[in-house]
Amino acid sequence: KAPSGSPSADSIKIKKEVANAFVRRQKRSSVYFEYYKSPMEQMRERCENYQPCDILSEQIGFPMAYNYYFG
Repeated sequence: KAPSGSPSADSIKIKKEVANAFVRRQKRSSVYFEYYKSPMEQMRERCENYQPCDILSEQIGFPMAYNYYFG
């Protein structure tokens, strides 16, 4: 023990298996990718939700319709 009465960092040793029971590495969740939308997908949804843009995109294409209304 250290002079203050608490154990020092050098005196604390535990097995790797025991430590892993307490500290687990966080894995990347697929939930993140389900909620993330690409900028292009966000633009498409914005155009689809605005009826004039949606109708025009069927006639002249999405990029031109989006730029006409939101560009």
